[in-house]
Amino acid sequence: MKKLHLLYIGLLSIGSIYGQDISDAVRYSQSEIQGTARFRALSGAFGALGGDMSAVSANPAGSAVFNQSHMSFTGSNVDAKNNTNYFSNTVNSSTSNFNINQGGAVFVFANNNNATPWQKFTFGIAYENTNNYHNNWFANGLNTNDDGNLSNSISSYFFDFANNPQVPVKLQEISLLPGETKNDAYIDIIDVFGLTHQQAFLGFQSFILDAATNDDDNTEYTSNVNSGNFSHNYAYLETGYNGKISFNFASQYKDNLYLGINLNSHFIDYQRSIEFSETNSNGGTITNIDFDNKIATTGNGFSFQLGGIMKITPQFRAGVTYDSPTWYSIDDETTQFLDTNILVEEDENAIGNQAINIFPRYRLKTPSKITGSLAYIFSKKGLLSFDYSKKDYGNTKFRPNADFSNLNTGIGDVLANAATYRLGGEYKHKQFSFRGGYRFEESPYEDGITIGDLTGYSLGLGYNFGNTRLDLTYDTWEREDATPLFNIGLIDTATINRTNSNITLSLSFNI
Repeated sequence: MKKLHLLYIGLLSIGSIYGQDISDAVRYSQSEIQGTARFRALSGAFGALGGDMSAVSANPAGSAVFNQSHMSFTGSNVDAKNNTNYFSNTVNSSTSNFNINQGGAVFVFANNNNATPWQKFTFGIAYENTNNYHNNWFANGLNTNDDGNLSNSISSYFFDFANNPQVPVKLQEISLLPGETKNDAYIDIIDVFGLTHQQAFLGFQSFILDAATNDDDNTEYTSNVNSGNFSHNYAYLETGYNGKISFNFASQYKDNLYLGINLNSHFIDYQRSIEFSETNSNGGTITNIDFDNKIATTGNGFSFQLGGIMKITPQFRAGVTYDSPTWYSIDDETTQFLDTNILVEEDENAIGNQAINIFPRYRLKTPSKITGSLAYIFSKKGLLSFDYSKKDYGNTKFRPNADFSNLNTGIGDVLANAATYRLGGEYKHKQFSFRGGYRFEESPYEDGITIGDLTGYSLGLGYNFGNTRLDLTYDTWEREDATPLFNIGLIDTATINRTNSNITLSLSFNI
């Protein structure tokens, strides 16, 4: 049933001139714990605390907790490890990346007018990474999931596009015009007919597919690949980041209420490369296929946050934050490379090589989030803090809706309303601060398998020099995913045990 479920997901995007799928919706809707070392040491459980630049990013009322102007900068080294299993063959991979992931300042303006209950106002500006996409994983093995219909071969990818009942692909629409090269036709076809025709063209012109009849109006295609077992090699490489610049405004009302707003400018810079090869000895015409796909995505967006923190007692605080949807405008460029043993034998060039697909700009609205927070302050000795948040990933929407209606329906059916739990604590001894945290994030998928639940831990140490503080944190998280090699056709999954570890150093000081 899982395989049928994933096939349904993949088919949602067929028929559009765009190439987006549900994994894109999840990628740009999720955020990772980034920011200052102190924030990460408490696993991000800062919604009722404030007094930290990344706490301001989590709850905009947090800047009003500062008694004087404050500034911080943070660098972090990310180590991502993946243990991938594909048909009982295991491959380990890792990648490491260092970046300056946070920087910002808050300026505090005290109100000396005793006639008003508003005691101070703050203005802040901050940059922060919200996700680091640097990652790679590899899968290779002998795919033996043979059910007689070639679903365990990459040929099924092209077959499903060519035989799409919703978008009939006529033979004349994927045939070459007189004097036309395959690479020229490859670009022209997506402009005229869309993605479905272009991918069917790849399969037909590489000899993976044949037309059932030699008729211009033919819409049925057969495969030149025999069923059986297939040796697969798959490399998934991605880089980039998602970040935001926040403009913060907050105020303290009397002695026990803090209110704030963030206006956020978001940006996406993402690149992914998939390199795939398949070989077989099943006796068919096609025995070797190399199929590579690359995508470069850029985007910008806007969101806002509203937050409040209340001192219920001098020790006990409660906070609430509303994160609006992020409204993105996104551009994609893709390149593909397809080669087969017949193309080599016919002394023909690979198809798609160096040809760039530039897709129309589209919009994405990510889901909103609500967070409730509690914290208890033990005088000057330490604190405990807890955050609980909810985000309904099923509310993610691509626009224009006319082009993405099937995909948006699938998002609502497949993605879940997921909760996140964060717990953090800090103990102070003289100038030293000892910190720790725990977090648990539910899967954004209803099946809980495509992307699994996340469990994370953190430990940190800080030293206060007076007006300057130096903080160091180690945090790690684990989750297990079942990732299909492709979203259409070859949808057998690789099981990936992911471990992400970070070492973060922050310098902060009062100004």
